Amino acid sequence: MALHLNLLHEQIQEHRQRQRDPLKIGMMVLITIGALLFLYYGWNAYRTLAIKARLSAVEREWAKVEPRVTAAEKRSNELNDIIKTTAVLDEYVEHRFFWGPFMERLTRCVAPNIQLTSLEGTVTDDKGVSVSIEGVAAAREPRSAAEDLRQMLSEQLGQAGYGDVKVEFKALDDLETIANVGGASVPMAHYIMAVNFQPTNKPRPTPGPGKAPRR
Repeated sequence: MALHLNLLHEQIQEHRQRQRDPLKIGMMVLITIGALLFLYYGWNAYRTLAIKARLSAVEREWAKVEPRVTAAEKRSNELNDIIKTTAVLDEYVEHRFFWGPFMERLTRCVAPNIQLTSLEGTVTDDKGVSVSIEGVAAAREPRSAAEDLRQMLSEQLGQAGYGDVKVEFKALDDLETIANVGGASVPMAHYIMAVNFQPTNKPRPTPGPGKAPRR
């Protein structure tokens, strides 16, 4: 069996010890960690620069588009205001009260011995109609003539389709004045009549003179 001599045993031992030196190992670990951190922060810095570049591009695009967006928003607000105004006007037109049919019904009730001296009408906040009628009636019984006017007006408004019809006297006084009706002198009475109703339904059309209603 051959005998081998290792003359470099001591150098090899010293070399292995140096390789196992904790300080050296620690330095290598720190260098490795430092390199990894450098790469990590370098990658984050690159991403940050890329994000800033994209943000700058978006801001430039927004600077170009912003005037048109602002103009579009302003136009949209104007159109919304127009739409709201139109809706209010449409509601007003659709729910407005027409005085013509009411006046037509009133004229049917005015006899030759009845005179209207004042008429004031308003549409109340609850969409009702309030009318004040002032005038004089001349007859042998002027109060009865005024009452006939009140009853006829109440019936006519009811037939017209109005709701909650109320026709009441606010004042009914005899006058000392004498009127000439049909060649006869008759006493007179002064009246103030309050008329209230709800125009909930549209007035029904009435047949013209000389035409009979269809059945």
